[in-house]
Amino acid sequence: MSQKNIDQLLNQLTSIFQEVFDNESLTIGVNTTAEDIDGWDSLTHIRLVISIEKALSLRFSAAEVSDLVNVGEMIELILKKQMSV
Repeated sequence: MSQKNIDQLLNQLTSIFQEVFDNESLTIGVNTTAEDIDGWDSLTHIRLVISIEKALSLRFSAAEVSDLVNVGEMIELILKKQMSV
């Protein structure tokens, strides 16, 4: 997976995070975790995952998203799913 793909996906995810958290100035990076963002609770996590699924036309299993530690792991999961389509 190239850095260009990661950067493009990070830009897409930033827009999704800004919409879900209703914060246009929110920035994320590969090391961003739920603890880094105010209001990121279990309900918001579900809304975030659904928003990512819709935006990228992907489906995640509960097991896949429950194991994610940070945004970088989400990017790896997305890229892996996109390659297997």
